[in-house]
Amino acid sequence: MAAFTIIALLVGVAGAVGRPFRLPSGVVPLIAAGVVLLAGGLSLGAARHALDPLSEPVGFLLAAVPLAVLLDRYGYFSAVAGLLTRGERGVGGLWVLAAAVTTVLNLDAAVVLLTPLYVNIARRSGRDALTLALMPVLLACLASSALPVSNLTNLIAVSATGASTGGFLANLALPSLVATIVGWVFYRRRPLEAAPDPGGRAAPPGERGAPPGGGAGEPPEAAAPASTRRVLIVGTVIVVLVLIGFTAGRLVGLSPWMVALGADVVLVAIRRELPLRAVPVGTAMVAVSLGVLASAAVVHLPVHRLLAGTSTLSQARITAVMALAANVANNLPALLVAVPTLGHRVSPTLWSVLLGVNMGPVLLATGSLASLLWLDALGRLGVTVKARDFSAAGVRIGLPALLAATAVRLGLHAAGVS
Repeated sequence: MAAFTIIALLVGVAGAVGRPFRLPSGVVPLIAAGVVLLAGGLSLGAARHALDPLSEPVGFLLAAVPLAVLLDRYGYFSAVAGLLTRGERGVGGLWVLAAAVTTVLNLDAAVVLLTPLYVNIARRSGRDALTLALMPVLLACLASSALPVSNLTNLIAVSATGASTGGFLANLALPSLVATIVGWVFYRRRPLEAAPDPGGRAAPPGERGAPPGGGAGEPPEAAAPASTRRVLIVGTVIVVLVLIGFTAGRLVGLSPWMVALGADVVLVAIRRELPLRAVPVGTAMVAVSLGVLASAAVVHLPVHRLLAGTSTLSQARITAVMALAANVANNLPALLVAVPTLGHRVSPTLWSVLLGVNMGPVLLATGSLASLLWLDALGRLGVTVKARDFSAAGVRIGLPALLAATAVRLGLHAAGVS
């Protein structure tokens, strides 16, 4: 049964990535989870217990992506991108925007919205579409550790251990910032030699070129008729209030998904549009199914030994192990396998685990749900991308950033921060 459950987990991950017969990403993991339950690899009661830590994070995912889509259709991201890319700032402004959206609004929302926006910008400016489109997915790893809402894994950790926003800021904000800066340095110094995008020609003046997918990434002129200034003011007020709600909401009993849902309601009233197609049901299905599969596999893996130790060297090993596990089996099941070992408390091991599962997936496209969303978005946009393109970017840009962030995290640990 041990080999069977582990194989089922790997099949579920492979099916979510490969999508055989063009099935939705959640179908194969769901089937694999069903087979494990039917075969007795996990009882229904244990499965329900395993899904408890996922309830709030998945609820947040279902509310946060539509929130970002509504902001995009209002024209907010296009307006901000226009400000950030004026003059000589150009590509650097897009890097900052992707890092900020990932940190504040969640990495999945950043990938869903900014990937088509950046492809659109590339096609209008004559740049290579894949090179710009790599920004959101790279920063989905590098900038998704500073706040609980930045990553689904963070929310699961909060649910399981009670970690606070202050704990994230103290232990992971600086490593995340360093990773973002180092990633930018290597992005600029070692430009990727990506294959030319067949659709990457600069669009003729006046061509809208809006990508498919319900409006994400539309140029500013396709936004709501409100002026750019009004879009920026209203959008910024909403984002600031959402950020306050994310960081302080729990003090008054508000979970992050409640804050995101409340912002959804406000934007639906402003836009008079209900973006049901933007709700990431497939991604949520992948998360739930992999949660069941990971729980079935965890009893057969030597997780306690792999995550043992509190020394600086042990913390380095834990980060490396979790980064490897995330790349091989996806970061969500990797974290869920580790959660029982973490216990219901905050410890230095928690921050090392999160650093590994959040930044580690920068090396392989199988590493995170965000990268699956990214591959799906590029396919809809007609941008050719191969697994080696993602890995090349990970080795050239993501790996130095991960190593720098790990060094900072180990320094904080040695200094007694955690």
